[in-house]
Amino acid sequence: MTDTAANRLSRLEANRSLLTQTLRGIEKEGLRVDEQGLLARTPHPAGLGSALTNEHVTTDYSESLLELITGTHTDVDALLAELDYTHRHVYSVLDHELIWNQSMPATLPPEADIPIAWYGTSNTGMLKHVYRRGLAVRYGKTMQCIAGVHYNYSLADDLWSVLDTQPGTAQDRRSRGYIGLIRNFTRYSWLLMYLFGAAPALASDFLRGREHPLHKLDADTLYLPYATSLRMSDLGYQNKAQSQLKLCYNDLDTFLGRLYDAVTKPWPDYQKIGTHRDGEWIQLNTNVLQIENEYYSSIRPKRATGRCERPITALAERGVQYVEVRCLDIDPESPVGIEAATGRFVDAFLLFCAASDSPYFPANGYCQRSADNFSTVVKEGRKPGLTLDRDGQAIGLAQWGHQLLDQIAPYAALYDSALGGSAYAEALDAQRAKLDQPDATPSARLLASLRASGLSFHDYSLELSRKHADALRAQALPADLARAYEQAAAQSVTEQLRLEQSDTEDFDTYVARYHEALKAPRK
Repeated sequence: MTDTAANRLSRLEANRSLLTQTLRGIEKEGLRVDEQGLLARTPHPAGLGSALTNEHVTTDYSESLLELITGTHTDVDALLAELDYTHRHVYSVLDHELIWNQSMPATLPPEADIPIAWYGTSNTGMLKHVYRRGLAVRYGKTMQCIAGVHYNYSLADDLWSVLDTQPGTAQDRRSRGYIGLIRNFTRYSWLLMYLFGAAPALASDFLRGREHPLHKLDADTLYLPYATSLRMSDLGYQNKAQSQLKLCYNDLDTFLGRLYDAVTKPWPDYQKIGTHRDGEWIQLNTNVLQIENEYYSSIRPKRATGRCERPITALAERGVQYVEVRCLDIDPESPVGIEAATGRFVDAFLLFCAASDSPYFPANGYCQRSADNFSTVVKEGRKPGLTLDRDGQAIGLAQWGHQLLDQIAPYAALYDSALGGSAYAEALDAQRAKLDQPDATPSARLLASLRASGLSFHDYSLELSRKHADALRAQALPADLARAYEQAAAQSVTEQLRLEQSDTEDFDTYVARYHEALKAPRK
């Protein structure tokens, strides 16, 4: 007998206490800038410890691109409290610098002067650094300075047995469930871009003189009138190697097989570049992807890995552990880049994706309709009368959006029932107004604020970042928390030194061993 979404929802209701074990974590990026809003060219602050080994604060692409990392939490308020504490810790260390509170970058120096993140001389640190050198030669440094909020989400293992009554091991059900969630996320994530996209404008010099379809808001600001997130659009940057990837989310094995092909198959343009220049490494290899993390996707299946363990190998051997949502823009109105209501809505949205029917994509595993809907919304999501493609039929964005909110509502109610209160229902209801009033969306509010202020994107963003910095600096951390952050920073420096001193092979050998550690997944 076919299992239905209604049956799964009923079983969830009977086991809603398991929802109290939902875990969520955040990785929030933000560029360090000076007091004029120019990219900071200073090294990663010593007070933040080692970017390689500090579990709270690291860097992403650039030495200037901070990444603040929370632990996992069973409720959103505790999650955002930790993110707030980490921001306050960072501001206790930053000297005459700010965290740029926009996804689109501050005014950047010439490409050559954007510093690539440095992680020390250990083989582990050098691998991270050389990988970023590869990103520079493949895509340019400017694009790597875009920032976002990554939202990590996992359900209790026992809940997958509630949702999936088919034969198989607990690991099989969990992986099957997360891959089904990802398929539905791919279908419906345009809704997140409409509701939370907050990057409709950027500084004109970001495009480095390239041709583009953007309009001029003022002499220094470009925008698209109905865009929700230029960060998630192509912005005129196309990468042929990645664009030919059609990774399949119909099952984990096929997805991993195609990802394996991408990280082992040479790409002609990268072969022309080579792996060395003037005797130094400039990329880890000449394949379509240097490593798995180079695949740009709005959501990823994830599994914690050990040192020198490849993500493909970990996923193949132990299955999916959680998903990482990567399409959320920094909320410029929030000092920490995300509001609690956003986190709660994302929770309910992801639970809906996990429990709803999730038919396979076509044989090639790629749903062009979903990709086109997503692209349409990031570029013109607030356009009056906009229609999307639902199963080959045109439907108004607002109409489909309301239908999805109606479908998500029972899952928000489940979280409220499990955790107590009505915060999830309120978070969902707050989104309805955005569908009826596009001017209430974050992207529209940002454009309205830019126009009302008369400031350029750069000057407006600098003023807002200063305001948030002042608010965070005004709240000193409790002494015990401040000590804990300081101790973690000091310990991370010690750990980096230990790694550097414990290496027993040269970097070339280490890279070869790292590539050899990649095991082909089962077909």
